[in-house]
Amino acid sequence: MKVSGFTFIRNAVKNDYPVVEAITSILPVCDEFIVALGNSDDDTEKLIQGINSPKIKIINTVWDTTVREGGKVFADETDKAFNAIAADSDWAFYIQGDEVVHEKYLPLIKQEMEDNLADNKVEGLLFKYLHFYGSYDYYGHSRRWYRREIRIVRNNKNIHSYRDAQGFRLSGRKIQVKLIDAYIYHYGWVKPPSGLANKLRNFNTFYHNDEWMEQNLPETFTFDYSHKNPDRLVRFTGTHPAVMKKRLAATNWSLDIDLNELDKKMSFRRKVLQKIEDLTGWRVSEYRNYKIVK
Repeated sequence: MKVSGFTFIRNAVKNDYPVVEAITSILPVCDEFIVALGNSDDDTEKLIQGINSPKIKIINTVWDTTVREGGKVFADETDKAFNAIAADSDWAFYIQGDEVVHEKYLPLIKQEMEDNLADNKVEGLLFKYLHFYGSYDYYGHSRRWYRREIRIVRNNKNIHSYRDAQGFRLSGRKIQVKLIDAYIYHYGWVKPPSGLANKLRNFNTFYHNDEWMEQNLPETFTFDYSHKNPDRLVRFTGTHPAVMKKRLAATNWSLDIDLNELDKKMSFRRKVLQKIEDLTGWRVSEYRNYKIVK
């Protein structure tokens, strides 16, 4: 069995993405790792090269910044990385620049790839998610956060990144997947307020035009943690991946948000739907960009 990892990244230093941690977290189960390195104006290339692994192959890309609708450029860059994967690879393991896998899940992930290699009805593996918010001590646990997403797919070039690179489709249809008991730790919302203001401005330039940006996220925009309205935050009592140790130690801000007020802001309907999910595990009317077959 041969496994290829892949990701895309641009201006990781400027935007403080934990891309090195993302890559190194899954590198042990990969035979090669493709990085689609966008045209950065910081030291992102040096950052990737600093991993110093013979498994890593960098392909240089140029982002089409004229595409400012639906985050399509993210899907385009994902496809560039995916298409550069070696033809003899069986599985492709996707990781985004703000996602990390805990080392405790690697044996299970490898076993799932081996166990399902000959089962052609399984076209991908579906992961669970923890979305950390504000600090490393809390994660969002509500309907505002997606619970699952595909992160391993077969090396089938009819597979393409979908919409804004959240998931994948095969020849336009939903991919058949197996849900596995492994989590992706998503750290994209763990930044100080100034970092999140910068994130929102940079991110939204790939979704909206200049007029929308000026009206909603002007240069003077300042962020507070209630902007995203995470609905409900839960204290994290587990351990973070070992590769995140330095980032945790360097934390120099605190989460400034009233957790009790968050619960009060939830509408009655959302509270009822959340209670159903808490009691049964069923998320009513959940959007699923996949089909669970095993």
